[in-house]
Amino acid sequence: MNTPSKKEAIKGAFFGAIVGDALCLGSHYEYDAKKIYEAYGKKPIEKFMSPGEMMGGETHGIGWGQRNYHPGKSAGGTTDYGDYNILVLEHLAAISDTPRPFSVPNMIPHWMKRLENGWGSWICTMTKETYAQVRQGVPVERLGGISNAMAIRHVAAHGYYESEDELVDVARKVMFTHTNAEALGGGEFFARVTHRVLNGQTPADAIEMVAVQMGGFFEQKVAQAIAKYKEESDENAALHHELFSDDLAITSMARLWDVGRSEPIKVGKASPTEGTLPGAVYFILKYADKEDGLIKALQANAMVGGDNASRAIAIGMVLGAYMGVNAIPNKFKETLEQWEYCEALLDKLPLLKA
Repeated sequence: MNTPSKKEAIKGAFFGAIVGDALCLGSHYEYDAKKIYEAYGKKPIEKFMSPGEMMGGETHGIGWGQRNYHPGKSAGGTTDYGDYNILVLEHLAAISDTPRPFSVPNMIPHWMKRLENGWGSWICTMTKETYAQVRQGVPVERLGGISNAMAIRHVAAHGYYESEDELVDVARKVMFTHTNAEALGGGEFFARVTHRVLNGQTPADAIEMVAVQMGGFFEQKVAQAIAKYKEESDENAALHHELFSDDLAITSMARLWDVGRSEPIKVGKASPTEGTLPGAVYFILKYADKEDGLIKALQANAMVGGDNASRAIAIGMVLGAYMGVNAIPNKFKETLEQWEYCEALLDKLPLLKA
């Protein structure tokens, strides 16, 4: 595998995340991996799809019912996770002439404007709650709700800030809609891992070192992911021979969450960090050293379903940093709706300026 330049790696991190997110638009919140597999012709997803495409125009967000979660989007568009990363990119590009510490108050007017003008994607409960808080005049330091959902939004910051501490600061601040320690720590975890990969470490080494550094919940979840990756990779293990081995691996790494509606949610596939973080680590480790590993990892993640878009940001960011932007096939560059728009903004960031 060719080693990408630093600029190629930074762009790879951003576009790996966005392409991965866009690949999930069609199946986001569909919890039945078999349904996705059948709908997509019993093979990995090969192109961007509109919400619920090939599945009747809706997906089954267990606990929230069957619906179209991104009614303003079409094939090549992004979910709310991709939208948030593009929003942060727009903000950083706008302040690129005078690099400065990241400020949530400075970004909030842009955030409000974007939400109020054709957002098009699912608006999560924490975003709705925080929007109401801002309208009510709640101080910035008291914004956010208690959700434990991981929502990585800082990918563009890797083209703006050079130090790991600065990137951790941004990763936490752009999740201002969340106050939960696990959710905020998930953003920090992948900020640290991506920064280290951009600076020469392998994904596996970076993941293990950051897990030890952060300790506790994060070290436990990474250990769980490593064990599951090794089990699935073992030709003598039953899991290795399962058609839906990735689905079984992901769902086995967290509890069932009985939300008191139609049926329990498999948290390993849902938004909470306890499933999203080890799920993303599992795919990163499985595909890090394989030919075409970036796109294969993003395809495999999309096929599992659930909150696959949340995992996609982390997977695409880390493997994109490792393999570079040229690891993304041209067909995805040409059909991602905002590739040229985002590339022009990336080129304004301090670490990517010509």
